[in-house]
Amino acid sequence: MKKYIAFFIVGFLFGILLIVSEVASWFRIYEMFQFKSFHMYGVIGSAVLVGFALVQLVKRKELKTFDGSSITIKPKEKGITNYLIGGTIFGLGWALAGACPGPMYALLGSGFVSIFVLLFGALLGTFVYGVLKSKLPH
Repeated sequence: MKKYIAFFIVGFLFGILLIVSEVASWFRIYEMFQFKSFHMYGVIGSAVLVGFALVQLVKRKELKTFDGSSITIKPKEKGITNYLIGGTIFGLGWALAGACPGPMYALLGSGFVSIFVLLFGALLGTFVYGVLKSKLPH
C-alpha cells in the first residue's frame, strides 16, 4: 500500500509540474506544431537527453531496483515502418486534440471537463489497437 501512495504522490507532483511549466497548455502545443516557439521542443529535447543519460547509467553501472532485482532493458526491434506509422498517428492525434496522453490526466485534475472526450478517444484508440495488433506490422 505504501508503494501506491508513493506512486500517487509522484504522479500528483508530476501533474502539477506539467501544468505549471505549461507543457499541458493547448496554446503551447499549438505553437509547437506551427514552429512558432521553442518551449515545447526544449522540454521534449531535455526529456530525451535525460532519458538517454539515465538509460546509459543503468546499463553501464548495472543498477538494481529498490528490491535488489536486476534492471533489464530489452533492445528495440529493428525497422522503420512501424515507428513512422505509429509516430505519425500519435503526432496527428496530439496535434488535433491539443493534448498528449500524459498531460490529459493533469488537465482533468485542473478542472478541464472537456478532456473526458479526449480520454474516451484515447481509450477507444487503445482498444482498437488491441483488436488490430496481430494484423499490424510489428
